Amino acid sequence: MRVIHEMKFVGRLASGADEWSCPACGRRVTLRRLPEPELTVLDPGDETAVHVGVIEPDARAAAAADKYGLGPVQEVPRPPRPAAPAVPDEEDRRWLAEMGIDWDGGAAA
Repeated sequence: MRVIHEMKFVGRLASGADEWSCPACGRRVTLRRLPEPELTVLDPGDETAVHVGVIEPDARAAAAADKYGLGPVQEVPRPPRPAAPAVPDEEDRRWLAEMGIDWDGGAAA
């Protein structure tokens, strides 16, 4: 089951975009409305959670979704984060050196 976090409206920026923040995970975004909509992620926070923005301060995310006819929350596919580059241990470095590869960028062994 997906975790749903409720975004809180922070305020309107000089650019006209609205800033939203998630108190649960620290996600921060700016959202510019029509006619030129734009979403900018300032801090990704928990990217596995579904974030729902609610303008009424006491409304809960699920109740707001029902009230405004948003229907069930759907999975939004996100590209996977790039994996951190692997760092070879001493055994791997010896093997690389035997193959003529110097992992640290110097001259080949």
